[in-house]
Amino acid sequence: MSLLKRGSVYWSYFYIDGIRHQASTGTSNHRQAETIEAKFKEEANAKRFQVVEADPRITFGELAARFIASGIAHKHHVYHLKFLLPFFAETRVLRLTKPMAEEFRRARMTGRIGRPLKDATVNRDLSVLRHILYWAVDEQLILANPLARMKMARERRTRRAILSLAEEQLLLEAASPHLKLMVTAALDTGMRRGEITNQRWEDIDFPRKLLSVTRSKTPEGEAREIPLSDRLYRLLSANRKSEGIVIAYQGEPVRIIKRAWGGALKRAGVRHVRFHDLRHTFNTRLMEAGVLQEVRMALMGHSTGKSVHATYTHIELPVKREAIRKLETWVQQQRQELEHQKENDNARTQDPGTEGGSGQAAGYPQTVEEEDSH
Repeated sequence: MSLLKRGSVYWSYFYIDGIRHQASTGTSNHRQAETIEAKFKEEANAKRFQVVEADPRITFGELAARFIASGIAHKHHVYHLKFLLPFFAETRVLRLTKPMAEEFRRARMTGRIGRPLKDATVNRDLSVLRHILYWAVDEQLILANPLARMKMARERRTRRAILSLAEEQLLLEAASPHLKLMVTAALDTGMRRGEITNQRWEDIDFPRKLLSVTRSKTPEGEAREIPLSDRLYRLLSANRKSEGIVIAYQGEPVRIIKRAWGGALKRAGVRHVRFHDLRHTFNTRLMEAGVLQEVRMALMGHSTGKSVHATYTHIELPVKREAIRKLETWVQQQRQELEHQKENDNARTQDPGTEGGSGQAAGYPQTVEEEDSH
């Protein structure tokens, strides 16, 4: 049999001209799997003879199956298809319209499909829908994308959580060794979680105190150089190896940190923040330290996108080193102010004639976002 069940899903395996083809059918129903496999074979055979014709009767469900079988679908594509397929699967692609997309949006936001959501999440659903249609045009499966000029809903900017220095100290004290290194790297480099967990010892230049990011989700993030802060340099030096993955737990690369992260927050008594918020914290601290936007974006692997020349803007290494030095100076000053504030609070507590001061709690300095909101 060419259909084999792996887990709860059937996979198709077949040969054409001695070349082995395999693809997930995405279903646990054997009859549906057979239908999808037949289309896999038909498509593979058509490509063999370069025979690809637009099918006016093709449904979005069939198109999605071909998209998954092509091997270019990512996890987030498959995730959003869970919500797109119940609504669009039986609809012929040529009959897709913008009013239908708006009806889908209303269904998602009111909870008729899944739980009630905001515009931003539904935009991600519709972006995947539109992406698959563009792919179908490139593959000559359809003649045109019926949702080519579909506008997305405007997304409201949400306030991003910023970790205070007091929260940072509590979190680092409660974190396991490998998570402590990850948190410090995120706060002192602004690297994404995936960049940190894929970082290799070979890409750290200890004599120059320089780290090269070689695995990033964005082209702008590839091979960028980030100067090491003193505390991150000390942490890395204490565990230095000649090669291999930097972040490891019991000798294995770290891929999932949900349990370790949640446990550390709970033990530290810190409000819920995402690991990605550490990246926002790095950016905000640089901003408060007086580092220019272009330098911050270069350190974080972002393109400015303001002009056609933005991609070619290069921030020299000495400028990056100065930015990290400013960050360390700012953090040190904030820590000194925090200690001074604690001393004053202790003095008021010990003096019975002094009333407790009102206002912001000790150890939680306002972020730029909070000041703006006031």
